[in-house]
Amino acid sequence: MMDYSINTKCVQAGYTPGNGEPRQIPIIQSTTYKYNTSEDMGKLFDLEAEGYFYSRLQNPTNDYVAAKITALEGGKAGMLTSSGQAANFFALFNICEAGSHIVASSSIYGGTYNLISVTMKKMGVDVTFVDPDCTEEELNAAFQENTKVVFGESIANPALTVLDIEKFAKAAHAHGVPLIVDNTFPTPVNLRPIEWGADIVTHSTTKYMDGHGAALGGAIIDGGNFDWMAHADKFPGLCTPDESYHGITYAEKFGKEGAFITKCTSQLMRDLGCAQSPQSAFILNLGLESLHVRMPRHVENGQAVAEFLEKHDKVEFVNYPTLPSNKYYEIAKKYLPNGGCGVVSFELKGGREAAEKFMKNLKLAAIETHVADARTCCLNPATSTHRQMTDEQLITAGIPAGLIRISCGLEDKNDLIADIAQALDAI
Repeated sequence: MMDYSINTKCVQAGYTPGNGEPRQIPIIQSTTYKYNTSEDMGKLFDLEAEGYFYSRLQNPTNDYVAAKITALEGGKAGMLTSSGQAANFFALFNICEAGSHIVASSSIYGGTYNLISVTMKKMGVDVTFVDPDCTEEELNAAFQENTKVVFGESIANPALTVLDIEKFAKAAHAHGVPLIVDNTFPTPVNLRPIEWGADIVTHSTTKYMDGHGAALGGAIIDGGNFDWMAHADKFPGLCTPDESYHGITYAEKFGKEGAFITKCTSQLMRDLGCAQSPQSAFILNLGLESLHVRMPRHVENGQAVAEFLEKHDKVEFVNYPTLPSNKYYEIAKKYLPNGGCGVVSFELKGGREAAEKFMKNLKLAAIETHVADARTCCLNPATSTHRQMTDEQLITAGIPAGLIRISCGLEDKNDLIADIAQALDAI
């Protein structure tokens, strides 16, 4: 596709119908695909030809949508997964194995923190968590001989830490490993990490990309810039023959642009099967078509709510990166000139008890284990999404026990503020 603006890519990228073909992407609701000869199908199994043979690995509907997200992020190849959690696991495990080590920002979504620190640890993968605000010296000190990847979130959920992508990319590349950035909150409309040095981008498409709480999903996008063969000793899975595919060496056959996603599809999706359904991909595409229109409203509402809360005498502090008082204000101006997202986190005076009263009295905003929706929703992370973390881990992640995360939807900002005001009055 031509280098259109991201607004146009949201609507048009990924699928171009031919003469007489459906204008909307078709839902290919089929598990299998017919071929005339065994030889034709064999070429697919040998990765010698393009095509489809089983929807656990690839599906045309999914590929159209993955191609759109790839275009939005400025990447070279992409794939969909069943959830954002699956996307992060696949992206990490595609280059890690037993005996590997990960350097990760400590300020990340609780589910991802648990994935890396508990589940992947059981698989023999170790991790060192670093403060996202650490110095370059502290960051470099976290690397080990067996470090394979660096991971962080562009805007952390729910701490709203803004990752200094260039700092983390510089450190990763100095040690010969890629940087993976989860870009769920800003979306490529407001931030494209590949432009700042990230190598691989992940998303929970369940959030703003879908935008309506309708379909679970995830995505992995490879920027196509990391030279795997230049660091072949670190990445044997990509740089040595894969006997399960007749000795193919992914980095040699598919190059920098295609090796990572091809291996991730051919191995991990084949063996673990975390596939997104074609119906969910279709719903996701409907959300993507309006993403560029919705994100500015989310940002407008988030900014208005944050400014209101900051002035309220029952609020201890407000976390929103584009408030001038926020510690990430300057870095947000660098990476997020158009704003970040509609999520605001804040703590009430009175801690857990005050937070509980506040949430019980909300009328417009719903208590949900969700975020980044057309409808405003909120939760207390310490008792929901991050409940598996200890108080010490919560503090490290920047999430005090009384913190409230409110995700501002697409409603009128004055109605949202009025609802918040009456709930505060009830404390």
